[in-house]
Amino acid sequence: METEEQARNRFQSELEFIQCLANPNYLNFLAQRGFLRERPFINYLKYLLYWKEPEYAKFLKYPHCLHMLELLQYEHFRKELVNAQCAKFIDEQQLLHWQHYSRKRTRLQQALAEQQQQPQQPPHGNAAAK
Repeated sequence: METEEQARNRFQSELEFIQCLANPNYLNFLAQRGFLRERPFINYLKYLLYWKEPEYAKFLKYPHCLHMLELLQYEHFRKELVNAQCAKFIDEQQLLHWQHYSRKRTRLQQALAEQQQQPQQPPHGNAAAK
């Protein structure tokens, strides 16, 4: 039986590890050293899928690591990660996504702020205007 301290340490270790999966260069490192071909490691990646549950996912700082964890369930993806160009492509796509997300979020926040600053106008066809 696991003690409370052991459970806390396992939680922290798994949390740290799963978030490392968000880094394509780390995935490339694991692939080049053969970890992604080892059955025990692949089983561990499958075990970590419990992090997709909301009660665990809420602790993630880099939630896109869950997408990488999902992709790591596929042998073809694991094999492609040996190629540094694959890792570079993923890294570039993540950067483009973050840039787009940041710009879109800023525009939405500005539009919301402008909408809140405008005085409320009565709806057209107001009965009081008759």
